[in-house]
Order: sequence, then structure tokens, then C-alpha cells
Amino acid sequence: YFMQKILVLFILYFSNVGNIWAVCPDYLNVDMEVLRSNKIINICENFGDSPMLIVNTASHCGFTPQFEGIEKLYKQYKDQGLVVLGFPSNSFKQEAKAKEETAEVCYVNYGVSFQMFAETFVRGKNAHPIFKELARQSSPPSWNFNKYLIDKNGNVIDHFGSTTDPNSTEIHRLIKTLL
Repeated sequence: YFMQKILVLFILYFSNVGNIWAVCPDYLNVDMEVLRSNKIINICENFGDSPMLIVNTASHCGFTPQFEGIEKLYKQYKDQGLVVLGFPSNSFKQEAKAKEETAEVCYVNYGVSFQMFAETFVRGKNAHPIFKELARQSSPPSWNFNKYLIDKNGNVIDHFGSTTDPNSTEIHRLIKTLL
């Protein structure tokens, strides 16, 4: 009887893991280095069953203060399942030279608590596969702080440019439809 219970629990556990992996698209099944760490995490394993807001960021950009609004948005919806992923990038020549400085801008200056990754290319032939797919589904980032709202199946619901405030009515409305 005990072994039957163990077998049932084993099957249930792995069927749930399989469901997460089945939902998570290939372009998000990637290992990424966490900012301020040598830790590597897989996006599917950690966030694959959640709606996401993906943002390309830069430490020395006129839009850098948007970190405050993105953090506010994250705090408002994280307990309901929204994941925010930040990707620092020097694709527009406005990222800090050292990851320590990028981390200081994010964590110290703006109090970011959402997931930030190490520097990533977001445009052109060297763009990371995530941003190649985001561009395919919508459009490539035209500048820093582009925001991609993605459903839990990896479909881009909408793409917002740098000038869209992270706490705009439209972003809030769309997030609520995904949660």
C-alpha cells in the first residue's frame, strides 16, 4: 500500500512538471545568468506557467527611472502570478560597463525585486533567441525599456515602447485579463 502511494505521488509530481514544460515554448526554455550572481536559472523551470512582462533595460538611459514603475507593477501583481523579467542590454549603448554597476542601479538605486538577468543582446543578428521571438511575434525593441506582455503560453499579447509608462491603464487592463 505504501509503495502504491509513493508511485501515485511520483506520477502526479512528474505529470505536473510535464504540464509546465508542455506549456512553456522553446524560446523560453533557456538558461540565463542572474544579475549579481553566477547562478544560472532556466526560465521555463522557474516561470514557465506564468504570464510575464519582459523588459529590456539600461542603466544610463533617460527611461531608467521606469524601474520604479515596473517595480510598482510587479509588487501589485506578483501574488496573482505575474512574473517580471528584466534584461539589461547594451544594444543601444546605454548599459553600464560592469555588471556590478548594473546591479547597483537596479537593486540599490531603484529597489528592484523582480528577476534581472545578466547583459543580453536584444537587437540584430546577435539578439538573444528570446528577443528574436518577441520581435517575430510583434516587433524588435526600438530602444531601452520596451515592454512585452506575454501570456502563460508564451504568446505576445502586446508590445509597448519606451514612452509607455509601465503603469499605464492599458498595461494594467491587459495584465488583469491574463491573471
